[in-house]
Amino acid sequence: MLEDIAKEIRKDIMIAAYRGGAGHLASAFSAVEIMTALYFGDVLKYDKNNFNWEDRDKLIVSKGHASLVLYSVLKRIGYISQEELYSFCQPGSLLGGEPKYGDTPGVEATTGSLGHGLSFAVGIALANKIDKRPNRIYVLLGDGECQEGSVWEAALSAAHHQLGNLTVILDRNQLQAMGDTEEILKIDSLREKWEGFGWDVTEADGHNIAQLINVLKADRALEKNAPRIIIARTVKGKGVSFMEHVPIWHYRMPNEAEMQIVKAELGITDAELGISETEGRL
Repeated sequence: MLEDIAKEIRKDIMIAAYRGGAGHLASAFSAVEIMTALYFGDVLKYDKNNFNWEDRDKLIVSKGHASLVLYSVLKRIGYISQEELYSFCQPGSLLGGEPKYGDTPGVEATTGSLGHGLSFAVGIALANKIDKRPNRIYVLLGDGECQEGSVWEAALSAAHHQLGNLTVILDRNQLQAMGDTEEILKIDSLREKWEGFGWDVTEADGHNIAQLINVLKADRALEKNAPRIIIARTVKGKGVSFMEHVPIWHYRMPNEAEMQIVKAELGITDAELGISETEGRL
């Protein structure tokens, strides 16, 4: 079941971050079901045996600090190995804190500097439209990113060029690095804003995989010239009780006591974390 895949992705995110000693856990956790629906819900078109297939759909993870959710998916597809995933942020690894184009199969753009991913996607979608390619371009966008002016410049361009082959999934978890998005720089009402910029807008529960798949497939079937955005309501830190809705987990890694809760809630063993039996007794 796809819910089981989502659970395994969350485990991989935590294990890779623990072994690497770093990672934006809460940001990655909020997007797990979105990525599961895209890659394993028969939405995104790709070739497991050829990551350079010319007619593949492309996903750009604009909120690049959530790279671990992408890397975990790419491991499950087979584009990277488990060993490579678990080398995250370690010396010699190709998997850094933000995705880098050219280093990792399945990474379609270098992101991490927020507000740039949609601009990349607009350029690719426009080129594909000119070339009459059948593939779609998807963007995973953070809600904090919507405070960046470059997002709205790209949104205007997408509507102007009638990029019906472009879909944004907005991870609307209502938190950013230093607190609540609405307290730092109010961005609601997002539906009205995107509609005002000429986009078709749909809203969905970002942790309901079946609903996400239905919305994404319906979106794909639309024969319109307007770009589309799905505002996915999510919980930052989803899956770990003490991380949910708590801004500090944008940056923090769990301490030893907190790791006991994480292991219990995500079903992770010491062996999976690389902790020896001797270390576990210390």
